[in-house]
Amino acid sequence: MGKTLSEIAQQLQDSEKKVQLIYAFNGVGKTRLSREFKELISPKTESEEDGDSKNKVLYYNAFTEDLFYWDNDLENDVNRKLVIQPNSFTDWILKEEGKEGDIVAHFAHYTNSKTTPQYSPDFSEVTFYVPGQSDPETNKIKISKGEESNFIWCVFYSMLESVIGELNEPQDNRSTNRFDELKYIFIDDPVSSLDENHLIELAVDLANLVKGSKSELKFIITTHSPLFYNVLCSELSIKDETSGYRPRQMKKSMLKKTDNGEFDFDDLDSDVPFSYHLFLLSELNDAINNDCIQKYHFNSLRNILEKTSSFLGYHNWGILLDECNREYQSRMINLCSHSKISWEEVPFVKAEEKAMLFDIINFLRETYHFKIKPNLNVVTTPPPPTKD
Repeated sequence: MGKTLSEIAQQLQDSEKKVQLIYAFNGVGKTRLSREFKELISPKTESEEDGDSKNKVLYYNAFTEDLFYWDNDLENDVNRKLVIQPNSFTDWILKEEGKEGDIVAHFAHYTNSKTTPQYSPDFSEVTFYVPGQSDPETNKIKISKGEESNFIWCVFYSMLESVIGELNEPQDNRSTNRFDELKYIFIDDPVSSLDENHLIELAVDLANLVKGSKSELKFIITTHSPLFYNVLCSELSIKDETSGYRPRQMKKSMLKKTDNGEFDFDDLDSDVPFSYHLFLLSELNDAINNDCIQKYHFNSLRNILEKTSSFLGYHNWGILLDECNREYQSRMINLCSHSKISWEEVPFVKAEEKAMLFDIINFLRETYHFKIKPNLNVVTTPPPPTKD
């Protein structure tokens, strides 16, 4: 039976785990879950909308990015600046803690760029320039959306470093008591703008930061990236003697939206990372066994073929198919997964297409020895023919 996001938020609060790592596809509801959780821990009537909800939960999501917006100087097209809306989120890290240098260093590291942020004296605006190429006073550049998201994450990450450092100290030794009541850090998908190398670096850095937390602070991290998820799993599976962190303090889950608008919130295998291609394979097996194959399932099949061929070093995924039927199956997969004509976009598939999907999946599993998880439904019989 499905759950509401409010019920899942309550489940997150009830958990005793230090880290809850959640995988979900884009558009499923990760950001909405972060909002539901925030409202549960610190209702809107009790706090300002600034990412710092009465210091009970600190969250990073799409709403955090809304604290920053562009003034593009449309009249002169020169003085472009990223404006920071007044909030305690940035006031503390910039004005009180003076961490603007750390933010610049993180930004340079994760973007691998010479683009340099420059703050206004009151820290209400940020401008960007390239040393040696643009004058920071007369030729302020506008960075890309990806770089902007990265910069905002670096602001949050610098704050996270400081908060964890504060809470690691005995209460009497802390420089501020504003985070004494902080219970949760909710991080929603910080990797949308990163390439694979920097994504891995971020996952490792974030895992080390989490493991280095010696306080009772709990972390909830959501992502749509299998790579980010798997690296976090791997890093959080290593114990930390200094802080006392143990892998058993982590729980892994998957959030899925059901057809009736509710959500499934299932535990993932605690011993192995999440394998996106195996998940797609299980979805295809379920669709075949339940005779509910639709056109989009061929996109999933193509995804499996592309990832497998890339892993094995082939340039063409068609080489993975049975040589006897390779040309026909490749053409049918292309037709079913890439259509340019709107009237072809119907969800139903013919009996022979279902049978082909069945044959390809069994061939792939038997030929390339996919590891079948215990809860993976194995295709044992061909799909029944569709009645005209």
